[in-house]
Amino acid sequence: QVQLVESGGGLVQAGGSLRLSCVASGSIFSINAMGWYRQAPGKERELVAGIVSEGSTYYADSVKGRFTIFGDVAKNTLYLQMNSLKPEDTAMYYCAATKNYDAGVDYWGQGTQVTVSS
Repeated sequence: QVQLVESGGGLVQAGGSLRLSCVASGSIFSINAMGWYRQAPGKERELVAGIVSEGSTYYADSVKGRFTIFGDVAKNTLYLQMNSLKPEDTAMYYCAATKNYDAGVDYWGQGTQVTVSS
């Protein structure tokens, strides 16, 4: 089992920045990829950014150039640096991990709320 605990959400004005953190614990050696998803009210959960063990990254078109995903192996922590935030970035953000990036998500965090005011 893997446990994921997010932090770093909050209320920020448009144009501002936030950094989300996700601390992983448990059987993390089994993890092949991690990512950040978000879900806004009335919308489906979507993948925002992902990173695989080799270091390759993925970004949704809506966040390219504004968000950066990176990890600190020594701290077992995944980060999402979010710059130039927009009101449409408002959502619950979830950390996710998978044992196989070609398959579905195996583990979810509890989520952290990001609210961007205009």
